[in-house]
Amino acid sequence: MIKIAQISCGTEWSGVQGELEKAADMIGAKLVFPEVDLESIKKSVEEFGLDVESPNLKLMIARAKSIIDDPSEADAIFMVTCFRCGEGALTKHALRKYLQKKTELPLVMYSFTEKPKLGELLTRMEALATIVERKSLLARERQEGLTLGIDSGSSMTKAVVMENNEVIGASWAPTTDIFKSAEKVKKEALKNAGLPADWNHRMGVTGYGRHLIGSKLNADLIQEELTVASKGAAFMSNKQKGEATVIDVGGLDNKVMTLLNGIPDNFTMGGLCAGASGRFLEIAASRLGIDVAKLGELALKGNHKKVRMDSFCSIFGIQDLVSALARGSLAEDVAAAACNSVAQQVFETQLQEIDLRQPIIEVGGTALVPGLVKAMESILGIKILVPKMPQYGGAVGAALLVSGIV
Repeated sequence: MIKIAQISCGTEWSGVQGELEKAADMIGAKLVFPEVDLESIKKSVEEFGLDVESPNLKLMIARAKSIIDDPSEADAIFMVTCFRCGEGALTKHALRKYLQKKTELPLVMYSFTEKPKLGELLTRMEALATIVERKSLLARERQEGLTLGIDSGSSMTKAVVMENNEVIGASWAPTTDIFKSAEKVKKEALKNAGLPADWNHRMGVTGYGRHLIGSKLNADLIQEELTVASKGAAFMSNKQKGEATVIDVGGLDNKVMTLLNGIPDNFTMGGLCAGASGRFLEIAASRLGIDVAKLGELALKGNHKKVRMDSFCSIFGIQDLVSALARGSLAEDVAAAACNSVAQQVFETQLQEIDLRQPIIEVGGTALVPGLVKAMESILGIKILVPKMPQYGGAVGAALLVSGIV
């Protein structure tokens, strides 16, 4: 059983604790609390050097110090604080750096709100368990031999064939029937690589349809998309050492992940509505009579400040778009406003929840929309790194990781 050290503040009185224990139990893990006493709390806070008022945060610091003194107490660390507490956020991020400097234990962070969802906690617990169980696999930096990776996304299904660290064949297509879409891109990727359709290969699958596809195709690796997409993004950007942040604006939801040596230690998922996703850009492009790629190019010529479009709802956002066109707004200004609206919402609902670390890498199909990348750069004031073929981040990660399975 995996032992997960809980280092937290406020989970007892907020009602989060029961959900945390339920999520841990669902993945076969056990939450443990590092033992401390009053004297060690005072000493730990003084040594850490951060003067905090909250007794709970002082206890959190002491428990972190206990793990550093005896890492054998746990297999991993789950660090939790309230999203609305500024002192808690500062302490959490400072402790994260402290723990990662002093130990090699996998660590994942979470900022809870008034009504945390079990699914959010479970996803993080699953990712943490994956990191513990497959740490040596996730640490690998090269792809070897011939492998195939499939990423079953909500909007698009992608496949790549890799040989000795290079992509030699790739294909992507809209996700309709999950299994048929996977079969189609697999066949095309093999064809593009010059390989027969019945080639006997090692295969890794990830994404929404990974369990169905993995079962039917007898995949060697079936893994959740957070660790896989993180590894793929770091690999494709040649940023597998040190820290980084990965942004993936998907077809229906978004992922933002902070990495240490290519392995995620914090992430946020989803959004308030499809208005903050790639789907909104598709709808906006359709209304303008162009495809999404053209929308991104058109947005580069426009000024988003000339069109108000800031609704968190995709329906209301399109109403803003239609109203702007009716007033005679230029198509390029509307396109720029659509891209800025998505970028702004990702920033407000997700990027402020994490400690943003450079370089910032953007992957996924929407990374091919230059207007969105520009909007994100403008909001963050930071240059964003977009690797070659960014839409294949998850598939590349799957192909890379499966090469380590004998």
